[in-house]
Amino acid sequence: MLVVVGSASPAKISAAKIAFKKVFPKEKLKVVGVEAESGISPQPMSDPESIRGAINRAKRALKLVKGADFAVGMEGGLHKVGKNWFESGWIAVINREGKLGLGTSARWQTSAKIMGKLNDQNELATVFEEITGVEDAKDIGGVMSLVTKRNLPRDIAYSHGVIFALAPFFSDPEFWD
Repeated sequence: MLVVVGSASPAKISAAKIAFKKVFPKEKLKVVGVEAESGISPQPMSDPESIRGAINRAKRALKLVKGADFAVGMEGGLHKVGKNWFESGWIAVINREGKLGLGTSARWQTSAKIMGKLNDQNELATVFEEITGVEDAKDIGGVMSLVTKRNLPRDIAYSHGVIFALAPFFSDPEFWD
């Protein structure tokens, strides 16, 4: 089974590997990452925008890698609920026939301090890198890893969203009609 991830991020590629191995343990699996544009802002500020970015990445990745069985797009974003902001990763999985599944990672509340430093010119990871001095936060476990003191790295958190996005492809069809 060939799976293409619409990103070169090691954490996102690892998330797809973890999820696909769990869901399809008997398949011979090959997961590759390719740069695929999201077509949205660098820091999505709503669930709808993040979902659109994940779908765009999956569709573009599927076009870039001929013969792929599945494409996975992942897009981290923020969403306001009441007075609070939460971050999560939205995941889109598309098969070669065009069937789409969506899922999301767990959400975590971002602080007012973090939100105060975020602007149109930077991303959440950039703010965390500035505060912590850690470079390449997105690729070494992500902000999720930093905020949880490495107890929940990005690949593990995102793998749950990938499994949810894969659910329409392997779970009981009664759930999806």
